[in-house]
Amino acid sequence: MSEPAPVITSDPEILSGTPVFVGTRVPFQTLLDYLEAGQPLSEFLEDFPTVSRERAVTALEQAKDALLTRACPA
Repeated sequence: MSEPAPVITSDPEILSGTPVFVGTRVPFQTLLDYLEAGQPLSEFLEDFPTVSRERAVTALEQAKDALLTRACPA
């Protein structure tokens, strides 16, 4: 099974390299800040309509996978 394409990118020309959702200027950190503050994903999606639910969920899954791979190397 192939891995999904990355939904987060970092480009020095976009927000000085801050990781953002592909095709937007919305920082991934903003999604994390919303969730950390206890705000629902739906509120983030309402405030940032250029990010789809699918992309937000995929980004969180990819972040989780990266963290788990780092914590438990094969």
